[in-house]
Amino acid sequence: MKTRRDFLATTGAGAAALLAGCHRASATYPGSIVGASSAIGHRLRDGTFPTPSETIETKVVIVGGGISGLAVARRLDHHGMREFLLLELEHEAGGNAASGRNAVSAYPWGAHYVPLPNEESTEVLALFEELGLTRGRGTNGAPIFDEESLCSDPLERLFDAGRWQEGLLPQIGITDADRRQYEAFFTRMVQFRDRRGSDGRPAFTIPLDLSSRDPELLALDRITMAEWLRTQHFDSVPLLWHVDYCCRDDYGAGIAHVSAWAGVHYFASRRGRAANADPDAVVTWPEGNGWLAHQLAAPLRERLRGGYVVFNIEQNGEDVFVDAFDLARERSVRHRARGVVCAAPRFVAQRIVRGLSPTSGLEYSPWMVANITVDTLPGGNGAALAWDNVARASASLGYVVATHQDITLVPQQSVLTHYWPLDVVDPRDARQQAIARTHREWCDLIVADLVQIHPGIEEHIQNIDVWLWGHGMIRPVPGFIWGEERARMLPPHGAVVFAHSDMSGISIFEEAFTRGTHAADSLLPLLA
Repeated sequence: MKTRRDFLATTGAGAAALLAGCHRASATYPGSIVGASSAIGHRLRDGTFPTPSETIETKVVIVGGGISGLAVARRLDHHGMREFLLLELEHEAGGNAASGRNAVSAYPWGAHYVPLPNEESTEVLALFEELGLTRGRGTNGAPIFDEESLCSDPLERLFDAGRWQEGLLPQIGITDADRRQYEAFFTRMVQFRDRRGSDGRPAFTIPLDLSSRDPELLALDRITMAEWLRTQHFDSVPLLWHVDYCCRDDYGAGIAHVSAWAGVHYFASRRGRAANADPDAVVTWPEGNGWLAHQLAAPLRERLRGGYVVFNIEQNGEDVFVDAFDLARERSVRHRARGVVCAAPRFVAQRIVRGLSPTSGLEYSPWMVANITVDTLPGGNGAALAWDNVARASASLGYVVATHQDITLVPQQSVLTHYWPLDVVDPRDARQQAIARTHREWCDLIVADLVQIHPGIEEHIQNIDVWLWGHGMIRPVPGFIWGEERARMLPPHGAVVFAHSDMSGISIFEEAFTRGTHAADSLLPLLA
């Protein structure tokens, strides 16, 4: 029987229930809740900012320092257009690729890897070559990837029935019927991957907008992934768990919430190759995609301005005004520009861009990410510690090991980055519950989750920091990716051009970077 890796290479329990099962008394761990302040978000919603007291003139303002905004800046630089400012709420750029560092290691606060890019992802492949992540091509015509950036083995393991197995497709205790459904499901995914629509385009690819518009394929966007699985008679419990896990991992929501088109896209859109790695390889770093964000931000220097809350963007004749509150100086500043790229999430853009019609149907997945410093690496019965470590019975997505790429020694101390999509209840309720919890309450939940797979780990935890992503990523609910609302998000608004992965309906590096690059290209004619 072939595994998911073979096929694609060759052709939750609630928090209360979790705590109820944890009998250890609550402990206090050093650390804090870090990241964006919800108070700033509420202030933006309420519009309580002072009138600007000074005006700065520049040709372009980029609003938002996530991967899309950084891609805009890189592209403008490449075209010799260096008279721009990038305004970012946080003190460091990165957005969902945010990262941190302590005395033990750098670590991610969000996105932590990039799969091998498709040949269609031309902008990402060009970036990788520029950064030295690829160096020419091998005899098979595929890029040669930097060995130190390719994730070292073992890549992933799953805790199930009291022991660890290699890979994330359940193998322990499965039946012959499960194996047959595994084979049937991944055969279907390979067929989707290799299929071309009636318009000649790939059925599913990245960038997403290069995918086929074949009506038969687009019909998948009108139902949930759970509905599609039922109609195809996939009812194997371990298979359904695996597909649900994969959707939660990429979209922050499971098969009951995301469209079947998005669910199939996860499995059928990637055809990346490497001359020196398997097709399912990924590139990663201790700080995750923060490494990429740092590389993109480094050339900007004083043109990148952190600690600015943009609260108004409006067209004024041939100019665009961008009003922002400087958190350090506690005063508002007006920026007058010829053009603007709004690289903020759409739920923010429709609050700050004057005259922009609101987009209905936007849903965002909230997340909790914790970085847990430990004085010894966790082990376990069965497969050895991997980069990505997942428990089948957990409501979380498990943890990645920040020191996994350190090949110079076997570290004792490490940082475990623990990912938890808050998808058990409605996103609005989940956000409110997340904000209401104290650091100690979050620590109780995190430790209760970890001790189920690593008994005694609580004695080895030195620090727990928590980041709450209230609107972590766009959720590809049925009807959104190929619906009218997303289509209306794409055009510019006067001299304001938009760039964000929200415009793709899925939040992945390739989409964010490509959106930013294309936004810069579309803005340049306006500046001529």
